[in-house]
Amino acid sequence: MRLTEPFNPPPPFRNPHLQTVLCSSRIRALRPTPMLKSAREVILTTGEGVRLLGYHSNQPTRPPRGMVILLHGWEGSSESIYIRRTGGTLFERGYAVFRLNLRDHGDSHHLNEGLFYASAIEEVFTAVSQIAGMQPVIPTFLVGFSLGGNFALRIALRCRQEPIANLKHVVSISPVLDPSEATDKIDSSGYILRYFLKKWRRSLQKKQALFPHRYDFNELLQLDSVRSVTEALLSDYSRYDSAREYFNAYTLVGEALHDIAVPTTLLTAEDDPIIGVEEFTRLRLNAHTSLAIQPYGGHNGFISGFSLNSWYEKPLADLFDATPDSE
Repeated sequence: MRLTEPFNPPPPFRNPHLQTVLCSSRIRALRPTPMLKSAREVILTTGEGVRLLGYHSNQPTRPPRGMVILLHGWEGSSESIYIRRTGGTLFERGYAVFRLNLRDHGDSHHLNEGLFYASAIEEVFTAVSQIAGMQPVIPTFLVGFSLGGNFALRIALRCRQEPIANLKHVVSISPVLDPSEATDKIDSSGYILRYFLKKWRRSLQKKQALFPHRYDFNELLQLDSVRSVTEALLSDYSRYDSAREYFNAYTLVGEALHDIAVPTTLLTAEDDPIIGVEEFTRLRLNAHTSLAIQPYGGHNGFISGFSLNSWYEKPLADLFDATPDSE
């Protein structure tokens, strides 16, 4: 099975909003996974002193087929259901799994005084390089979801100048390509907007409580859109003059991905309520990069049916199994 093969869920599961909601539903977390039992906490420190929290699950009884690094989406974490389910499947297929938290995601707000910005690729690239170097003789694979998918694509681009020797394939699922457009789509969707604002406000309150001498978010926490909170946050606590300048720093449209040097696969759905499919049809890609656009799947969903499995999990493992040096 390949990621390019048709994903055709039964009719009750073709609604994109249902797909998007089920992606993070706790119902999907009821099944225990050996990956979580094997996980150990790791704090990675970059050259600039940034500390990022992750969880490494190594194979307990045999050498792993490879290392898979998972990057969650905005306001997700290493404990997000889609991360746990994907990691669990890959762990069962013989891979070591590293679930990396972006700054100020998961239980990591205390590790850095500075705020998270999606434009900060340096710290994530360095962390991924360090993780790949933990077991340098086995292949490494990088899988990112939504905003994590955007980071994964920028890491694939960065590898042209700074190769990660054992990084064999990058997969980007429902990646954010145009963050300005995605922000507008979130702000125009009631339940998605409520979901993200609730999680972001909670995160900012946690950061303020940890560093009260530096942050006062009380006014911006009253704002009622992602764009307005972004503008206020950038104005008070960043070097960016506007949300437009900030979003441009990690926009990946048109020819932006043409110089990718690592084998890379993009997976998205035509019905994604957050990421417009038009952004993908206008990409100019090179021979290292493949694009799979499915008619169904919502955002990060691709729920295959009443089992609540994500359809992409098996073809993802098949893809990695077929990569040279993954045995």
